[in-house]
Amino acid sequence: MTTPNKTPPGADPKQLERTGTVREIGSQAVWSLSSCKPGFGVDQLRDDNLETYWQSDGSQPHLVNIQFRRKTTVKTLCIYADYKSDESYTPSKISVRVGNNFHNLQEIREFGKNLVGHFCLGVSHAVTVLCQQLELVEPSGWIHVPLTDNHKKPTRTFMIQIAVLANHQNGRDTHMRQIKIYTPVEESSIGKFPRCTTIDFMMYRSIR
Repeated sequence: MTTPNKTPPGADPKQLERTGTVREIGSQAVWSLSSCKPGFGVDQLRDDNLETYWQSDGSQPHLVNIQFRRKTTVKTLCIYADYKSDESYTPSKISVRVGNNFHNLQEIREFGKNLVGHFCLGVSHAVTVLCQQLELVEPSGWIHVPLTDNHKKPTRTFMIQIAVLANHQNGRDTHMRQIKIYTPVEESSIGKFPRCTTIDFMMYRSIR
């Protein structure tokens, strides 16, 4: 019996932000959880600190619900997991769903193991990403989930739901350390200019 390859970590999402092609929009959404241990909730998922985490406190599946006030274009979902620190609390199977509300989220599709492994790393876009199931093997770092269709176009949605379906070592509760959501930055309608991606330029890209 062969041992599955460990899920390789993706790049730090801040590198995506520095390209100027995407921006993080998690602050525009209303976040809720199916359960949490006191002091280990949404605030810890969104505090930019890899040492803190959400800890569920209930039965599976463990849900993270992200709801936007208007239909929003989303391109990439980034999740930080750390098997070395969290062991049996680390997710091993995650479902990502989109829809208008709780009542019309797509049913989970069962994907082959190899397709899932490639898909969560953004290598294959063979299936429309309305609902996908990701299998993780001892992840330690950022997991990039493309929210694009088979034409590589970003998804427009009111809601994203992340469901933890299983943990490593059959663990009951789960840990997630950070979640970030990215939307593409549109080109200027006046004209296309070179992107300013140096640290000095990034300091002055927005009005203070």
